[in-house]
Amino acid sequence: MDKFLQYLSRYINLTDHEKTIIESRLKHRNYLKGQYIVQSGDICKCHSYVVSGKVRTFYLDDNGTEHIVMFGIENWWAGDLGSMITQKPADFNVQCLEHTKVIQIYYEKLEQLYEEVPKMERFFRLIIQNAYVNTQKRLVRNYSMTAKERYLLFCDEYPEITQRVPQYMIASYLGITKEFLSHIRNQIAKEAKS
Repeated sequence: MDKFLQYLSRYINLTDHEKTIIESRLKHRNYLKGQYIVQSGDICKCHSYVVSGKVRTFYLDDNGTEHIVMFGIENWWAGDLGSMITQKPADFNVQCLEHTKVIQIYYEKLEQLYEEVPKMERFFRLIIQNAYVNTQKRLVRNYSMTAKERYLLFCDEYPEITQRVPQYMIASYLGITKEFLSHIRNQIAKEAKS
């Protein structure tokens, strides 16, 4: 819980009383590798803050192909935000890629928390704004950068994820095949030698 409160303090200042209220509204949960936090078609009932571990958010197209839209590691949030906000079935799956510990806040508790600790509305507004901006940047990069440029940028921006996630998942995130990513990595290795 201390780690989570430290994370909150990067965005908002809380009194001890507010911290106590927040703690009373949260739930700790452990997931095993391969377990789902959210499955497509189910209603996402909570926001999940990753304390330790890693997750991937993906959807399956009509051909059964996985498309990874996000990874989540420590100090990141995971879930299907659209489903959480609307309380309608999720489009995305959120699956744990290793044993993962999360702190969850359920939809009903979040609404109560907004009333009891108004600073939490500011907190969630800020992180949702940041997520929106990052999504827009990713869209622009997908249209304006080559796959190689996107891969190098991904490695530069998320070195920890690059080390902890299989290459075929990174390929899915980048919207390319694992074979093409292998070609890009070989090309980069050759360029580094010369």
